[in-house]
Amino acid sequence: MSELMMPHMANNHGNVFGGVILSLVDLVGAVAATRHARQPTVTVAMGGVVFHEPIHLGELVTARASVNFVGRTSMEVGVYVEAENLITGQRRHTNSCHVTYVAIDKRGRPVPVPGLIPETETEKKRYVRAEARRDRRLAQRAGGSG
Repeated sequence: MSELMMPHMANNHGNVFGGVILSLVDLVGAVAATRHARQPTVTVAMGGVVFHEPIHLGELVTARASVNFVGRTSMEVGVYVEAENLITGQRRHTNSCHVTYVAIDKRGRPVPVPGLIPETETEKKRYVRAEARRDRRLAQRAGGSG
């Protein structure tokens, strides 16, 4: 998904608010999760959000999402964000993060989602890393720290 950064999205210095970017991240991630699950999804967590560079007014922001890992009812979606200066054509990676979604039924209860079979080497690496992140989150939750 791409969106042109407009004046209402920026502060008085011409830098786009982080919340605007997080909203775009959540939107593109939810589309990827819902497409995979073929069910409505809800956002459970956002992890690893670091803004490496500011995004400026007038730049085109593009967010790309991929489903990295699937549990029983949850999915981790990786989102990559870049900003493009439309005049010079220069593109910059501004941030990436991982968003966890859960598929739900009409009553808002979690429902199982189809499995994920990583095919390329990149997909396999993403899957292994995502599975490790999930295991750490579950261990923290079980230990009561987090």
